[in-house]
Amino acid sequence: MQFDTLVVHGAYRSDPATGAIVPPIYQTTTYVLEEVGKNRGYDYSRSSNPTRQALEEALALVEGGRYAVAFASGLSAVDAVFRLLKAGDHVVASEDMYGGVTRLMEQVLKPSGLECTYVDTTDAAAIEAAMLPSTKMLWVETPSNPNLRISDLEACRNAARRHHLLFAVDPTFATPALLRCFDFDADLVVESTTKYLSGHNQIIGGAVIVRDRTLYDRLRFLQKAVGAVPGPFDCFLTLSGMKTLHVRMARHCANARRVAPWLESHPSVARVLYPGLPSHPQHGTAKRQMKDFSGMITFELKGGFEAGVCLMNRLQLCALAESLGAVETMVTHPASMTHAEVPRPQRERCGITDGLVRLSVGIEDPGDIIADLEQALPRV
Repeated sequence: MQFDTLVVHGAYRSDPATGAIVPPIYQTTTYVLEEVGKNRGYDYSRSSNPTRQALEEALALVEGGRYAVAFASGLSAVDAVFRLLKAGDHVVASEDMYGGVTRLMEQVLKPSGLECTYVDTTDAAAIEAAMLPSTKMLWVETPSNPNLRISDLEACRNAARRHHLLFAVDPTFATPALLRCFDFDADLVVESTTKYLSGHNQIIGGAVIVRDRTLYDRLRFLQKAVGAVPGPFDCFLTLSGMKTLHVRMARHCANARRVAPWLESHPSVARVLYPGLPSHPQHGTAKRQMKDFSGMITFELKGGFEAGVCLMNRLQLCALAESLGAVETMVTHPASMTHAEVPRPQRERCGITDGLVRLSVGIEDPGDIIADLEQALPRV
C-alpha cells in the first residue's frame, strides 16, 4: 500500500467484537484475569492497553519501522532513548534542537553521568571531530528547531556506522509524510506526536519507532518501569489525527511555500530560513531527502527583540503559542519561550537571536495568513 492509504487505514481494520471502524477507547485501569496466571494479553494499563497498542501499530506502519513505543510526551520519548545509555557514555547531538531536549541533557542527564557534545550536524567534519572513544549515540534533529537546519542523513548514517553508534533521528518537523528516516538506516526515530502527527492541539504525546527487536524490548521495559504512558483517550485522538496527516501536510507545505517568499521580500525582515527557498543553506539536501519542505518558517526581524514583540502582540489570526504543527497558524519567540532555558552563549552560537521568530504555518487560507502578518509586521 502507498503511504496515503497506510495513514488512513493503518494496521487496524475493525473491532472484532462490534465491527467498529475506529479503535474503541479502552478507558480502563485494569483487566479481569480468566484465572491465576492467565489473561487475555492485558493485565494493567501501564503495561499495555488495546487503544495504545493500536496507536503503536499504526505508528510503526506509517514510519516504516517494525515496532513503536508510545510515551506521555515527546520529552519522555527522548528520555527513554537516552536511558538506553549508561553513565560515562557520550552523545554527539545537534546543537540546534528543541530547548527542552537541551534542558533534559544539561540539567538531568549530565548530572547523572551522561556526556554530550553539541555540533552542527549539517557538517560531517564537525560530527567526526566530536567523536570520542566513549561515544555511543549520534542524535540528529532535522529539520532542526528553530533554525530549520537540514542534516544530510546519509552522511550522518555513515558516521554512525563507522563508529558503531546508535543513530537516532527526530524528524518531528517533517513527519514520515515528508521524511522516511528508516530509508537512511536510522536505529531509532523519535516523534513528538503532540505536533503534526495528531495535528489538532489536543494532546501531549511522543513515540519511539525502531526495527530492532532488542531495542524494542528495552524501550518497552522503560515504558513500563517509568510509567510515562499516554492515556487511552489521547491515543484515540492521535489515531484520529493521523488519518489526515497526508492531506494536512500537503496544505501546510503549500501554504508555507506562499508565505516564505513573501516574508523574504518584506522590508522589515532581515532573513528567512525555510528549506524550500533557494536561499536556505541546505536547500539542496532538503530537496534530495525530503518529499516537501514542511510548514515551519523561521525569520529574523530587522528591529530585534522590540520588533518581535511588536509583531507578536499585534497578530490577530496567528496565535502566539508555544507549540507547532497544528491546523492553526502559531507564532513563537524561541529566545523567550521554547529555548528560554538554553544558556545564552549556546543560543547565540546557534543563531537564536532575540529577534528570531518561528512560524508554524497552518492550513487556513494563505492569503489570510499573509494579511495578518502584513498588518502586524513593524514598518522600517
